[in-house]
Amino acid sequence: MSLRITASVCTLCLLQTIAFAQERAPEPPTVVLFENVRVFDGKSDALSGNVNVLVRGNTIEKITPDPVAVDRSAKTKIIAGGGRTLMPGLIDAHWHAMLIRPDPMQAIAGDVGYNNLTAGAEATDTLMRGFTTVRDVGGPVFGLKRAIDDGTVVGPRIYPSGAIITITSGHGDFRQLSELPRTMGGPLARMEQTGGSMVADSPDEVRLRVREQLMQGASQIKLTAGGGVSSPFSPIDVSTFTEAELRAAVEAAQNWGTYVTAHAFTSAAIQRSIAAGVTCIEHGFLMDDATARLIAEKGVWLSLQPLPEELRQGFPVGSIQRIKADQVWPGIAKAYEMAKKYKIKTAWGTDVLFSHALAQRQGAILASLTRWYTPAEALAMATGTNGELLAMSGLRNPYPGKLGVVEEGALADLLLVDGNPLENIDLIADPATNFVVIMKDGKIFKNAL
Repeated sequence: MSLRITASVCTLCLLQTIAFAQERAPEPPTVVLFENVRVFDGKSDALSGNVNVLVRGNTIEKITPDPVAVDRSAKTKIIAGGGRTLMPGLIDAHWHAMLIRPDPMQAIAGDVGYNNLTAGAEATDTLMRGFTTVRDVGGPVFGLKRAIDDGTVVGPRIYPSGAIITITSGHGDFRQLSELPRTMGGPLARMEQTGGSMVADSPDEVRLRVREQLMQGASQIKLTAGGGVSSPFSPIDVSTFTEAELRAAVEAAQNWGTYVTAHAFTSAAIQRSIAAGVTCIEHGFLMDDATARLIAEKGVWLSLQPLPEELRQGFPVGSIQRIKADQVWPGIAKAYEMAKKYKIKTAWGTDVLFSHALAQRQGAILASLTRWYTPAEALAMATGTNGELLAMSGLRNPYPGKLGVVEEGALADLLLVDGNPLENIDLIADPATNFVVIMKDGKIFKNAL
């Protein structure tokens, strides 16, 4: 009798083990076939001829003009392209995912739970605008990134910098005067507690704050090397970190195999950053010709943004922010002209802050690059070129693989566009109508066909 019971128990255990193994067994990779599409590959100045593109799992497996043999069962998704344009998902290289919908006070001192929920909603909207990846250059974004990566929230890939690292009274220091004086080693201010900005006033403090961001998963580090528009106590003309402080950040980042990007408008702030080994300059709108040449000679990246006039006008007339914006905006066109003149490695981003309405114009802001570039050049900047910048994070890259291109072996972040954006770049300004398929990591998040 006991033998029979033992055998039954063993049989039950075996069946449970088999069932558990079946539950845990990895599912076969999904297969999606785009038939009869013309490809913008993220680099070229023209579309391909009609081809078929096979995606298996999260990777582009094959691009061919020949028919592709696949299992045409329910396990395979066939998308009839009808000659539409298949292009890489768009990449915004200067984004602040946590700072779009709140106003400055809500972002700094508001309810953290509410801010995360609104950021999640905005992340979904960002992906539905065709932006499959963003480089986040300042804000408490690690939790949002994790929620997107594990499927809790729908949104783009995020390359996080974590907290903006600044100095006392630097760009990113949003403390009130009532919070002064700051005690070295004392309690953190509210903006530091939430992870939006961290103040560092010596090389040792800079190393500490950089390492904290890397510990949390930063893929690159963001410092503010000069004054900024939105900060209340940061004049545009000032240089903030010393070269030794900047160098401490660069050394700490390089020890982790990644790089530092520095907010800098003026020639002095840019030159000091380059001397310290900074890899990428954000903005550079007030640089002179000699500084532009230096950026080109040193092979430093320049992350530019065609900031829309609505952003400047969003600051109240007479406010310190509006006064500073009026100083900066005339330099935008000149910066783009020098970037082209000296063939600087130029990334593209938007730098939308505190405006849900402007975020909805993300594609239109990209389209405005045609003031200086052809549609193909502008779209290449927001895909293949930005993808190269993301790869600068080396082993800290949270998404190993090639982004920003349509080629065999690349990650499958793809848009199917109803029309030819190389002929009419304004198509990307209306993603709801013109992006008929949006794919990220091989998964379809929109299919309007």
